[in-house]
Amino acid sequence: MSKHALLIEDEPNIIEAIRFILSRDGWRVSTHDTGADAAEVIARTDPDIVILDVMLPGRSGYEILDELRADAATRDLPVLMLTAKGQERDRRLAERAGASRFMTKPFSNSEVLAAMREMVGP
Repeated sequence: MSKHALLIEDEPNIIEAIRFILSRDGWRVSTHDTGADAAEVIARTDPDIVILDVMLPGRSGYEILDELRADAATRDLPVLMLTAKGQERDRRLAERAGASRFMTKPFSNSEVLAAMREMVGP
């Protein structure tokens, strides 16, 4: 059975790029485009990994990650944070919030796949 990635991202081009990269590698990819109810969607879909944008409508990726890490059911869920801002401050905030990995947009296909395989396995 293929591994399930939930992508929480509001930029259509990024959604399509990541969906293509992962689907071609055998992943099942679900998407969601707002932060307001992201934690509920994560709980309902039970993904193997979450790819979480920092800047989302309704709620930031940091807030969502804080909620995930506070819940025993999602505390250890691998989370790859994405941001268009590659500032060191953002990286520190992601690490402090408990992100498994942090990646700056734009990213390479191989970089995304390597991060996914490192966090979840091949």
